[in-house]
Amino acid sequence: MRLRRRLATERHPDNELSIAHMGVLGCLSSNGGLTLGELAAAERVQPPSMTRTVNGLEERGYVTRRAHATDGRQIVVELSDKGRATVLADRRRRDEWLARRLRELTPDERAVLRRAAPILERLANA
Repeated sequence: MRLRRRLATERHPDNELSIAHMGVLGCLSSNGGLTLGELAAAERVQPPSMTRTVNGLEERGYVTRRAHATDGRQIVVELSDKGRATVLADRRRRDEWLARRLRELTPDERAVLRRAAPILERLANA
């Protein structure tokens, strides 16, 4: 949690969005267009909460909506160009910070992290 919080402080200075908003943009960046239900499940929130989040992101131009290809009752949320640029700028800044910190570690410490990464990923996705 402390590392996550520390990385959050490295967000791009022009970024006006909350961590929750950035989580949605990151999810869309990684997975492509998703329905509101899929987004809610991925972010582990209730659908009404995701609807409010997406509404705010759409109002500010970070996401767009389109009709679902096969289910007329659903909509698909996708990143806009502004949303994609925001995610990339944010990631680039955090990645640069993390790369600097990792270079400060010993080779043995980096090896331990390399071995632990798949385990941590599996735990995070459980």
